Amino acid sequence: IEDSVGAHHFDQTPKRVAVLAWELAEQVIELGVVPIAMPEVQQYQQWVVKPAIPETVEDLGSRDEPNLEKLMQLKPDLILIGYSQSDIRNQLEKIAPVLYFNSYSKDHDNVEAVTWGFKELAKLFDKQDLAAKKLAAMNARIKVLGEELQQTFGSPLPKVTTLRFASKTSVYLFGDNSISQYVLKQMGFDPALPQENSQWGVTQTRLRELRKVGEGVVLYFKPFDQEEQLRMSPLWNAMPFVKVNHVNSVASTWTYGGAMSIGYVAESLAVSLREVAMRSTKIEPDKAVVMN
Repeated sequence: IEDSVGAHHFDQTPKRVAVLAWELAEQVIELGVVPIAMPEVQQYQQWVVKPAIPETVEDLGSRDEPNLEKLMQLKPDLILIGYSQSDIRNQLEKIAPVLYFNSYSKDHDNVEAVTWGFKELAKLFDKQDLAAKKLAAMNARIKVLGEELQQTFGSPLPKVTTLRFASKTSVYLFGDNSISQYVLKQMGFDPALPQENSQWGVTQTRLRELRKVGEGVVLYFKPFDQEEQLRMSPLWNAMPFVKVNHVNSVASTWTYGGAMSIGYVAESLAVSLREVAMRSTKIEPDKAVVMN
């Protein structure tokens, strides 16, 4: 198979797989492969949620600085790493063979990259048929969600962009090269606040920039532990979209995940968009919709 470095040959399918990046943990679990270990299990359960982590998976500590001593004791026959672990690749190769998938980069299309990685791992684990069926079902589902939302909102559709809160006064706007914007485009929605291409598909900006949304709809991904404080903020309450109740949250869904996260993001955004639509019989076509 190939990874982001080049071609690799395996005489047999690896059985004891350690995964040091969340998006790669998603990829293998979706393929029916249970990793022996991965980092930050509890945080994954809060931020990523799906797919669920099997109870047998050991926790390796931090994604940036995994516990190499524990990893060595677990005796993996394969280690999967992402961008955050690329600087310790040489150390990891002393423990077991390493495959490196640089899933998120400014220099490529992130959706294409995670899909390619999913297919390459499917080859390794002899799961090509399963991967093909899952990808086809996901793409068909996104198309259906788009058709349903288009009927719900009517024509023309409102513009939509997405974000996460960094704090009560700062946000990460999703733009080019993000899973979120890709999903919205597939469902028929154009971005309200276009952002330039970046490694993770996000641009950090001040909260006050959201005034440009007007009376559009703002949706933000959870978790955000300052929601209550935000609701008390004069700056937030002065936003036009807040005044007209065109704001909603999105259930915790990982926007920097593997191939199947594309479908999970689509489902979560669709639920939140439907809730917004229920509050308004008509959204003016010239009004922007910002979703997080």
